[in-house]
Amino acid sequence: MHVTKVLPAACAATAIAVLGLASASAGAETWDMPVAYADSNFHTQNAQAFADAVGVATQGAIEIVVHPSGSLFNGADIKRAVQTGQAPIGERLLSAHENENALFGFDSVPFLATSFEDSQRLWEAARPTIEEVLLEQNLVLLYAVPWPPQGLYFDREINSVADMEGIRFRAYNAATARMAELSGMTPVQIEAAELSQALATGVAQAFISSGSTGYDRKVWEQLSHFYEVNAWLPRNYVFVNKDTWDALDPALQATIRGVAMIAERAGTIDSERLTNWYMEQLAANGMTVQPAGDQLRTDLEAIGATMADEWLAAAGEQGQAIIDAYRAAE
Repeated sequence: MHVTKVLPAACAATAIAVLGLASASAGAETWDMPVAYADSNFHTQNAQAFADAVGVATQGAIEIVVHPSGSLFNGADIKRAVQTGQAPIGERLLSAHENENALFGFDSVPFLATSFEDSQRLWEAARPTIEEVLLEQNLVLLYAVPWPPQGLYFDREINSVADMEGIRFRAYNAATARMAELSGMTPVQIEAAELSQALATGVAQAFISSGSTGYDRKVWEQLSHFYEVNAWLPRNYVFVNKDTWDALDPALQATIRGVAMIAERAGTIDSERLTNWYMEQLAANGMTVQPAGDQLRTDLEAIGATMADEWLAAAGEQGQAIIDAYRAAE
């Protein structure tokens, strides 16, 4: 059993009803869409639903072909490939770019937004700034979907940060690498497509992620414990090369944006709906799934406070403006 998706046909039908059909008379285009995650992952399935809906809503003027598991471009190379026009559209973890601009890490500040409701408010506060930054990089944002809340996976029982000393910790962005360092662990940068092999060979012994990643990668084959800490809800985003986008008829742009709006909502609903189900599957496959104990929670919150201060220092006035807008919406 896996994900029951919001149907592409329903997505397309809604977009068509709201926006009307765009003419295909200008000639069909095929857009290759690299994504980093497996075709069983709910983000990839949502991207496929989006692609199918775009094909229907544009009457075949735009055909999007999704390439999962980093098969077209490695996850770390997807953004650059779309920026430079090697691919017209792609999906990537937004916070993976924090090393180039701290603002991209707004959704990975520990314990800032720990629920779907908070995540949505944070996204609404950050989106105008993120769109502006992406436009400067020749990219147009279409939609973004949060992962379920992030928890900690280990190959042993962990009761405090002191128990983490020396563990090899898979990092997927600057925030996870920093968390590892502050916890006394050794960060190892590993893409999602390479995670199973890294765990099997001992290159990584632990990581932080959602239940989705653990389920998709069957990490119970190497790991034993999952601690629910709800550290943050990072987002994957779908983006288009700006030159490709600007060449489209405005009617096609409007249609694609309509489908993207629906895809963002559908993906978010899926993420929230699946959160508990993933936990159940980890437990059903033999993992110990439980909230972090009091000492571990206290230790992690102290690390989170340090990381939040560091992020604000790096993100500057624009970062503070995002946090202020988020707080004002509470």
